[in-house]
This record gives sequence, structure tokens and C-alpha cells, in this order.
Amino acid sequence: MELAAKAASTREASRDFAEEGFFEYHLYTLDGRTTLKNQQTKQLALLSGSDVPVVKHLMYYGAQDYYRNSYGMPISNQKVAVLLEIKNSAENRLGMPLPKGKVRVYKADAGGSQQFIGEDWIEHTAKDERVKIKLGDAFDVVGERTQKDWRKLGSGLWEVEWEISLRNHKKQDQVVTVIEPVPGDWQVLHSTHPYDKPEAHTLKFSLQVPKDGATKLVYRVRIKG
Repeated sequence: MELAAKAASTREASRDFAEEGFFEYHLYTLDGRTTLKNQQTKQLALLSGSDVPVVKHLMYYGAQDYYRNSYGMPISNQKVAVLLEIKNSAENRLGMPLPKGKVRVYKADAGGSQQFIGEDWIEHTAKDERVKIKLGDAFDVVGERTQKDWRKLGSGLWEVEWEISLRNHKKQDQVVTVIEPVPGDWQVLHSTHPYDKPEAHTLKFSLQVPKDGATKLVYRVRIKG
């Protein structure tokens, strides 16, 4: 499967395969012919779409073992992941059940030429469902994590304070989502920024990072378990 990001091309979406629902599965039939030379291996794109609307996310991830051990600075200049979110719908020039496989994404440069920007493997995705594609790591947005305090208060009880610095070297403001997988039964004691708890063991921040600037997040949690 291949995708061209929105405004990347004016070509209509093309489909080389016809899809057919079959019991709880989907069949994909090649529409036309292809030629194989002797001893040749050829890969065919299942489907392609152009001008596909996407939402870009910058994500900064922690790890569970950051909380029960004394680290200091576990990773210097930790990478910020780049993900694209796409709704597999007809209005987005998609809308076909997508089988598990590799997705390649292209975007037009300033001269109008299509440039490859990344690829990822996706799971089976029904129509009208959303899919996230990890394209790699941001080049101009970096993070740094420092453990400011770590205390073991008793058997199975810790307090940890983290400082996360995000630096943006782009010429536009950026929003970075910080995902911290906190283990056990936990409570945020204080935080410099608002946070959400989308899941039982997930602490989530959404941070505005100004162009050519930085944002610093400091939070402290108490963990039992």
C-alpha cells in the first residue's frame, strides 16, 4: 500500500486490486496482468491513495523501569517519534479493508516531486477505522530526561521526580505528546503541566514547544506495588 500525504499530488487514487468480502475474510484480486521474468521477484502495491488527509503526532515515550530504579539521566537526547494518523474512509480516498502489511508514505517537496518520507507495518484495519503509522524520529525536535529525585519510602513504595526538557529547532511551534507508562498503583503529587490518565498505567502530557525554543516539564509521582 502507498499513500501520498494531503496536497502532495493531484492524481486520483488508483487501485490495482479488487477487494471482495468472503466469510470473515477479504479477497484481493489483481485487476489486469503483470509480467515476471525468469528468476525474477516482483512486489506489487496493493492499493494507493493521493491527497490523503493525515494528522501528524510527535510522541515522546518513557519506560516502566524508569520508576523503580535510580537512574539520573537514563538517555541523553532521547528521540521524539513521528506518527501519522489516518482514517481509512472513502472521504479520505481510502475506505477499503486494509490487510496487514507495509505502508509507504510520500510527500511532495517544494518542486512538486514525490519524496519518500517513511514506511511502517500495519495490522488488519477495517474501513472507517483509524490507523497510526510510525515514520521514524524527528530530526529537529529532541528530548532530554533527568531523574531529579528517587526515594524508596518502604516495601513496595517509591517517590520519583522527573524533569523532561523538549527542544524545538524548527521555525514553527510544535505540540509534543509525552507518554509515561507508570507501573503499579500511582498518584501524581505535583506537576508543572496539566496531565491526563487515558489508561490505568499511562500518564499523558500535551506540551506546546515554541519555535527555536524549549519547554520543561517536571512532575513527581508516588508509586505503590
